Amino acid sequence: MSLLIHNTLTRRKEALVPLEPGHVRLYVCGMTVYDYCHLGHARVMAVFDIVQRWLKARGLRVTYVRNITDVDDKIIRRALDAGVSVRELTDRFIRAMHEDADALGIERPDAEPRATDYIPQMLAMIGRLVDRGLAYQDRAGDVDFSVRAFPGYGRLSGKALDELHAGERVEVDAAKSDPLDFVLWKRAKPEEPAEVRWDSPWGPGRPGWHIECSAMSCALLGEHFDIHGGGADLQFPHHENEIAQSEGANGGPFVNLWMHNGFVRVDDEKMSKSLGNFFTIRDVLERHDAETVRYFIVRAHYRSPLNYSEDNLRDARHALARMYTALRDFAEVPGSVDWNHPLAQRFGAAMDDDFNTPEALAVLFELVGDLNRSRDPQLAALLRGLGGSLGLLQQSPQAFLQGGAAAPDAQWVEQQLQQRAQAKAARDFARADAIRADLAARGVVLEDKPGGVTVWRQA
Repeated sequence: MSLLIHNTLTRRKEALVPLEPGHVRLYVCGMTVYDYCHLGHARVMAVFDIVQRWLKARGLRVTYVRNITDVDDKIIRRALDAGVSVRELTDRFIRAMHEDADALGIERPDAEPRATDYIPQMLAMIGRLVDRGLAYQDRAGDVDFSVRAFPGYGRLSGKALDELHAGERVEVDAAKSDPLDFVLWKRAKPEEPAEVRWDSPWGPGRPGWHIECSAMSCALLGEHFDIHGGGADLQFPHHENEIAQSEGANGGPFVNLWMHNGFVRVDDEKMSKSLGNFFTIRDVLERHDAETVRYFIVRAHYRSPLNYSEDNLRDARHALARMYTALRDFAEVPGSVDWNHPLAQRFGAAMDDDFNTPEALAVLFELVGDLNRSRDPQLAALLRGLGGSLGLLQQSPQAFLQGGAAAPDAQWVEQQLQQRAQAKAARDFARADAIRADLAARGVVLEDKPGGVTVWRQA
């Protein structure tokens, strides 16, 4: 079966056909490093970690590049406010990003280019755009891309030029020839430190955001490569602009398949600092173990919205506890996958269908049921092996089941059992399930017996 990926550019699923047989070249827009990574960053990292894991599981060689934006207006302001150099600030938050990614089991990309290391490539690309009449130096000294000079602008986002307006993340500047034009090279400002000022044919300055990714991706993966990914918020204008400037400068196609993961919401509201519901990865990991957070991300399809809530995290912990409980007696069995097994084939078919992780997890739970009934070590190996392609089920069952919050005392557990019994009697099953999930997250396993008697044991 072909591996199908939903291509944002064409708005349909398409078979992955690598430009170089057996080798997939993947670029993902990474973080702008001026603060700690938040839940949205966690989703991007986890989604494309799973993408590259699955491509490798299918026997493909993968070159995975995820960039680091280390020069930007926000970075410069934050460094000036903190009284530190830009390099000191960005180094600090790159280290923090790696710590967060490592905690979530995110495998490092093959390359993590920093924008400031690719200034020559950016200048060369801007020069080609100027030579081809697709860019110009405006009255303020910046170099801008001429959007109307590039046929097909708006293909990725589905936006016609006449529909675009100043309020839609379009950089408006009276110095430009057209308000839709976007900046490629920013003229140096007196208040900006010398470390973010480079010489250019158009005077000292620094690159615009969009040109950074075009230059880095083309330098490391070639002018035409297989997959470009990122969050849905980057579809316009960032990725739209990448297409225009890359194809304009190189005179040919840029990317075959565009992938965009959905937004993260908190309690069904947009995550926002102004609403007080903005969470960094570190905030979340103070309350929940890392594998639970990863499972929570994986169980939603990557293109769907992801709703963060404490109930959803407790439910994720409970689901993982069921899997690890099934593996409890097979701690020494290593993971391995027999792709001829019917459940492995169904798992593979789900993942080959646009990385359908919810369906893949449903197959894993069927496998859990079979393992609980048969206690067959080969099924334990298959469960652990398939889980590994999602970055799950790789730790000791005992370690997971005894992890998380400190073990509660017996009196507290009995109080929770009484509340659960009352909820079930009132047919408030959602509340009863929530209590059970909370207990599981604390390492307490419930076993309901005929006649309504519930016994519990510490995991």
